[in-house]
Amino acid sequence: MRLQRTIKKEITFHGIGLHTGKYATVKLKPASRNTGIVFYRTDKGAIIRANVASVVDTAFATTIGFVGGSDIVKVKTVEHLLAAASGLGIDNLIVEVDGPEIPILDGSSAKLVGIILDAGIAKQGKKMPYIKITKPVVYEDAHSRIVALPYDGRRISYYINFGHHMLGQQELTVDLDEKSFVREIAPARTFGFLSDVEKLRANGLAKGGSLDNAVIVGDEGILNTAGLRFDDEFVRHKILDSIGDLSLIGFPIHGHIMLEKAGHTANINFLKKLVSSVDCYSLISSEVDHLPRQVLNYS
Repeated sequence: MRLQRTIKKEITFHGIGLHTGKYATVKLKPASRNTGIVFYRTDKGAIIRANVASVVDTAFATTIGFVGGSDIVKVKTVEHLLAAASGLGIDNLIVEVDGPEIPILDGSSAKLVGIILDAGIAKQGKKMPYIKITKPVVYEDAHSRIVALPYDGRRISYYINFGHHMLGQQELTVDLDEKSFVREIAPARTFGFLSDVEKLRANGLAKGGSLDNAVIVGDEGILNTAGLRFDDEFVRHKILDSIGDLSLIGFPIHGHIMLEKAGHTANINFLKKLVSSVDCYSLISSEVDHLPRQVLNYS
């Protein structure tokens, strides 16, 4: 069991949101132990904790929100930042943002990793609990399947099949640690199909999308002049998204998680299934021996 971690100093970045097209500035600040990751909408004065109970939308991105009266304050597209934090083992962090969406930067977590490393990583004087899968947990819907199996470590396997000649079937298994995340997963960019761009924009999405922050797939191939960063960049990015989404449970998950054609909705529904499957995991900690619902404020 490792020590909890935060960053050593405050650091700032800014950019455009992939879906809203709105410019935002983000400040990452150190947080005390046991804080978790907390988002603060400075323009709205709203605090939103990064946990599964805060998820309010999973359409093409993961959106967390705070319901105050008749108003819902949201932060959209949190998964890439959460993946960077999880991949580097950052447990406690304050994320201040003055707009509705985390900037997309280059569409991956690579720049976010660089930002966090520039801030420095500080170990804190308390152990970080983790979830240990002890029995299989299975989530299935009409399109997706996610299985968690006991495993000594953090392993993730992903299978996709988009039925497009440029993608076809891709699958990858990664044993997750800081080095493998930075090298194999963080640089993989978000992607989309040219045929879907107009539909997304008609539904108020992808307003900030461009060839600078996404891999765009046309009928004849990749439209980005620089091509792909990996031959299987698509499945690697799906793993990146899943790392970010699964971190919303609040603790590292030790087990082998296998995902088949899963997106943000399936990822969040799997977490809810896991939380309720109290006989299938242990929370390894000196303080509690199971995952209490009040930790996640989930019911």
